[in-house]
Amino acid sequence: MITAEIVKALRDKTGAGMMDCKRALTEANGDMDKAIEVLRKAGAAKADKKSGRATNNGKLGTIACGSKAAMVEVLCETDFAANTDQFKDLVKQVCEAAVNVPGEGDVTEAVNTACKELLTGKIATIGENMQIRRAMKWEGTGLFDCYLHTASRIGVLVEVEGEMDKEFVHNVCIHIAAFSPRYICSKCIPEDVINNEKAIAKAQLTGKPENIIEKIVMGKINKWYTEVCLMNQPWIDDAKTCIAKMKPNMTVKRMVRWEIGEEL
Repeated sequence: MITAEIVKALRDKTGAGMMDCKRALTEANGDMDKAIEVLRKAGAAKADKKSGRATNNGKLGTIACGSKAAMVEVLCETDFAANTDQFKDLVKQVCEAAVNVPGEGDVTEAVNTACKELLTGKIATIGENMQIRRAMKWEGTGLFDCYLHTASRIGVLVEVEGEMDKEFVHNVCIHIAAFSPRYICSKCIPEDVINNEKAIAKAQLTGKPENIIEKIVMGKINKWYTEVCLMNQPWIDDAKTCIAKMKPNMTVKRMVRWEIGEEL
């Protein structure tokens, strides 16, 4: 006899719906382990059916612990599903998997492999198509920090060395989320990118003497640095200064800012 207590026990183990659990137990003649297998197979079938549906919503997850840090992007179909506790728990588990898989950098493939059954189960339970769109892991000797903004739709990771004030570093994460710098400093910008900006600035100054043009162009480039470089941007809490002036002995080794659904 399939009792309510057995059905509830299976539901607690798998997170599947009550009716699905009852059907699985009936098919398995009350055997809990076989019922779990039935649910897994059903979940895989459901996931396969949903695999073509668009995933435009979701959340980012970040983690920084000791010498490791990670960020993941997990997508689903609707904002409603993205805000459920089940989906938030999925993102947390995927993030924990990312920080623990071997390797560094883009670990999307490894995380997808590690979380395949977890993802399939959540698709069956929540009833929407989902995907782990990207996952990144860092390992290093600097100080890691992370930040999530706007209902976890914007995420930031940084690694810094030198003059390290943890509260200030966290504010750097918030600044990156708000102002989206393209580069850490002017030395990080590829030469061809700088040359292109110079050419654009110079094209706007036709008819002026060459020596004047060069001075104006350099002025425009220095102004551009304050727009695209983290170290030179007006600071989030005081637009009259910048990180380079406030923390000359702090080095931002690397940074990344992700936003849900952005082009890769």
